[in-house]
Parts: sequence; structure tokens; C-alpha cells
Amino acid sequence: MKNDRKRTKVTLLDVARQANVSRATASLVIRKSPLVGAGTRKRVEEAMHALGYVYNMGAARLRAKRSHTIGVIVPNLTNPFFAELLGGIEAAIDDAGLVMIIANSGDLVSRQSAVMQRMREHGVDGIILCPAAGTGQDLPLLIASWTLPVVQVLRHVTSDLDYAGADYAAGMHQAVDHLASLGHRSVALAVHGPLHSAYQERVESFRQAMTDQGLQMAIIRVPDELAQIADAMHLFVDRPERFTAIVCFNDLVALGMAAGIHDCGLAVGRDISLVGFDDVSDAEAMRPRLTSVSTAPVTIGRNAATLLVERIERPSLPPRRIISPTYLKERQSCQAVSPLATKTGWLRVDGGPQCF
Repeated sequence: MKNDRKRTKVTLLDVARQANVSRATASLVIRKSPLVGAGTRKRVEEAMHALGYVYNMGAARLRAKRSHTIGVIVPNLTNPFFAELLGGIEAAIDDAGLVMIIANSGDLVSRQSAVMQRMREHGVDGIILCPAAGTGQDLPLLIASWTLPVVQVLRHVTSDLDYAGADYAAGMHQAVDHLASLGHRSVALAVHGPLHSAYQERVESFRQAMTDQGLQMAIIRVPDELAQIADAMHLFVDRPERFTAIVCFNDLVALGMAAGIHDCGLAVGRDISLVGFDDVSDAEAMRPRLTSVSTAPVTIGRNAATLLVERIERPSLPPRRIISPTYLKERQSCQAVSPLATKTGWLRVDGGPQCF
């Protein structure tokens, strides 16, 4: 019976004979090599299906000393932005015949270290990492000692590792320039979350863009929890200056600010313009629809995955950076400044609730 089982086991050589190709060509098809033509690939795949061939990934891993898996570590899996980023990564690594293990660092350096160690223990071929806030220069040195390919995404802590991100500076200038073109002269930036490279780039670019336009500005921190952002509207209205527009650190902050504006008896767009950042899919669902700076997270994800796949194949490549362009999606949450906006305080003229 043992010999019968051996005779019924389908081998790669059986597949090659069925498809009338060499064993080497059949192997290239299984490994999704681009060197194989579409017609040959189809014949081999049809032969695999007809014979019931199952690729032994475990044996292949032992031969090649590769797991064909990568790790992806992000700081927040509940943010829809990261869902879109992961979608871009998955699409690119699927094309390369890889799968990914996803982990949430919670934006904690200690958890990030533990997760990276676990991924090393599982033998991942490389890691795409959005560094937790507070990540120090000891991490790049540690990664170098591991000889493990790592690509930074969205945030960066060193120029010695590959990086895929967006042109945050250009995006912030696009937002401010758009508001200036609508007549806004006093604009606030609503920020939240811990300090990291993306935070610093957005804040400094806002300052520079406002200075270039000669506008009055303020940078105001709001709570990290979405449910509490609406209640923080008093931070914007309990001030001597009258902001006619608010630029938000991301679309989640914009969602909370929209609720706060509504609770003050004001209307987004009509009474105060609102700009988000990242342009996740939820921006279209808001009413009025949210004007937002698109950072194209799917594209960033694809770029990060491409960098990692190339790094795995060619470890000696010099560090590379792919910075995706941003563009402003103009929707209904931004309008031209009305004559009433020059008055001090906040007041709805239709007799509705007041918020001073």
C-alpha cells in the first residue's frame, strides 16, 4: 500500500510532461516568474489542475531558504487609511507570489520591537514598517545587524533604509493655497496624535504655506479619540480671532471637527470651510462632501511592496525613496468667505444656536 501511495503522488515532472515543457519551465510557472510566456503558463496551470498537483511550499522553503511571506507593521488598524494602504501592499505582493502577515504596533516602540522579533522567528523574507512614534536610531542599527530587508512606509527614521511615502509638504501647500484663493485670511490647523516624521512635515509645511500667503494662523491640538474631537470645538471658537477655515491633520480629525461645527449650530462650508488630509474613501460619504488632500494610500502601499520585493531579490541596492505626488480633491466643504466672516465671533444669522 505504501508503494501505491508513492505511485499516485503527482510530481512536478508529471506536470511538465503533461504540459509538454521542461521541469525547469514548470518550476518557473509555479514561482510566478515573468520569464514564462502567457501561453506556456496557461498550459502548465491547466496540467496542474488536471493532475491535481499541490505545490509543497514547505519543501520549497527549505530548498530556497525563503518563506515567501513578508511582515507588515502599522500603528493603527482601525484607521481606514491603513486599510487602503494594506490593500495596495497586498495587490503588489500577490503579483510576486508572496503573502503578508499583518501586525498592529499600537504606535508603541516596545510592542513594535516584540512584533518584529516574532516576525523574524517566523522567517519572513522582509518587513514593511510604519515606524512607531518615538522610534530611535537604534532600530536602523539593529536591522542592519539582522540583514533583514526592511522598507519604511509613511514615516521614516533613517535615510539608510528604503522609504515609500507621499509629498506631505506639497499637499499642505495645495490645501492652504486653495483656501487663500477662496478669500480665507485666518486658518487653523487641527492636529492630533504623537510626533513622528509625517506629523512634523505636515505641521512645518502648513506654517510655511501660511507664511507664503501672508495669512493668520494657529495650530491647535485636539483629542486623539474621535468621539472627543467634536467636544473640542471650543478650542477654536474661544479665541479672539475668527477662523473661517480649518485644515485637519487627517480625515478622521475632519470628521470629528465636522460634528463639532454642527454642534455649535454652524454649517460646514457655509460658516466655516473644512479641509481633510489623505482623502480616504469615507470623504465621499460625509455631507457636505469633504475637500481633502489625496495622498493615494493604495499607491504608497504598492510602492512600498515593490521596494521590498526588489530589496529581497537584490540586497546590495542602495537605499531608495519613492515619494508619491498629492493632489487636492475639491468638494463641498470649502466655500468662498462670506461678508459675515469679517465680523468677530461666530453667529448663525437664521436664529439658530450660537457659539461664541
